[in-house]
Amino acid sequence: MIETPFQKHSDTSRSAAEAISDVAHTFKAKVLDAIQKAGVQGMTDEECARQLLLDPNTQRPRRVKLVEEKLVVDSGQRRKTLGGRNAIVWVSVQFKGNA
Repeated sequence: MIETPFQKHSDTSRSAAEAISDVAHTFKAKVLDAIQKAGVQGMTDEECARQLLLDPNTQRPRRVKLVEEKLVVDSGQRRKTLGGRNAIVWVSVQFKGNA
């Protein structure tokens, strides 16, 4: 059974999930570490992916999993993306009340 998230309607998404299933936990740990190190400032998905040199399609599902596990939360802050749109700033749960 595949543990890595994938789009159920897409055979290519399923194949990609299978291809990285062995290292997905490492990516998740790296995303959590980066968000924790950002402290109360937190990180947007874009900032996190850029810092870790990860494709956003690899980074974002790891962050989603961290939210599901209640390790990362929406800080209530928003920052502009490179494209000028507002993005959620994610923080480790330990910083939620300080953001």
